[in-house]
Amino acid sequence: MTQKFGLIIVGDEILSGKRVDKHLPKFIELLAARGLALSYADYVGDDPERITATLQRAFASGDIIFSTGGIGATPDDHTRQCAARALGVQLQLHPQAEVLIRERMQDMAREQGTPYEPERADNVHRLNMGVFPVGAHIIPNPYNKIPGFSCSAGSGGAVHFVPGFPVMAWPMIEWVLDQQYPHLFHRAPQIEHSVLVLGGMEATLTPLMERIEREHAPVRVFSLPSVDHPVHGRHIELGVKGPAAVVPAAWVDLRAGLHSIGAKVGPELVRNL
Repeated sequence: MTQKFGLIIVGDEILSGKRVDKHLPKFIELLAARGLALSYADYVGDDPERITATLQRAFASGDIIFSTGGIGATPDDHTRQCAARALGVQLQLHPQAEVLIRERMQDMAREQGTPYEPERADNVHRLNMGVFPVGAHIIPNPYNKIPGFSCSAGSGGAVHFVPGFPVMAWPMIEWVLDQQYPHLFHRAPQIEHSVLVLGGMEATLTPLMERIEREHAPVRVFSLPSVDHPVHGRHIELGVKGPAAVVPAAWVDLRAGLHSIGAKVGPELVRNL
C-alpha cells in the first residue's frame, strides 16, 4: 500500500488568526509536483498535552508526516519536548546540530563585527535548538543553518519537524521529500474527472454516487455544491477520482447514470492529481 502523507501545523498564532497558515497549500503543491497527495492535516496550538497526543497518533500511524512550528527555544516552543515524550525517549544535544548552531553563532558574530563568545549565556541558550529526541536525524536548514529533525516511527513511517517560518520550512520539506522518498514519486498516478450538474440536488444524485463507489472501488465519488455561481448558477460539480487506470470506466458509468436520470449537465473538467 502507498504510504499516506500528513501535516501537523503547530502554533497559537494560527488558531488566533494573528497569522494566516501558508503551509497547507504549499505542502499540497510540493506533494503534487512529485505525484503525491496529502491525506490529512492537523492544527494544534501551543498546548504541550495536546501536541504530545497529536504526535503519539502520528508516530503510531506509520505515515509520513511533517510538523511545522514550535521547535525553537523560547518558553512557548514545546514541539521538541513533546516529540520526545510521545516517543518515550530522552532529549539530548545532537552533535551535528551543535556544530551547525555554533557555525551560525560564529557567522552572526562576524556579521555584527563582534567576537564569538561560546560561553556567553545567550549563545549557550541557543544550543537548546539542537536538543532533539534520542535517535533523531537532522534536517539541514539552508536559510540559517539551524536544523530541524526527523524521528522514525513504526511501519516505515516518520515525523519530520521543521520551523514555522515558510522561508525555512519549505526548502527543508523539499529536501526531505527528495532525499528520502523519491521511490514514491509518481508511483500511482491519480486523475479526477468531473462535470457540472446544473440545478442538481445532492439527494437525487446520492444513489448514483453510492453505486459508482461500490462497483468501481477504489475510485471515490465527490460532489461540490455551489448556490450562487456567477455563470452557472446553482449547480453541483460531480466527479470521480482515483488511480488513472480505473477512473475512465467509472467516469463512463457516471455519465451514463446522469443521462438515465435526465440530469442537465454543463462543462466537464479533468485534473491530474
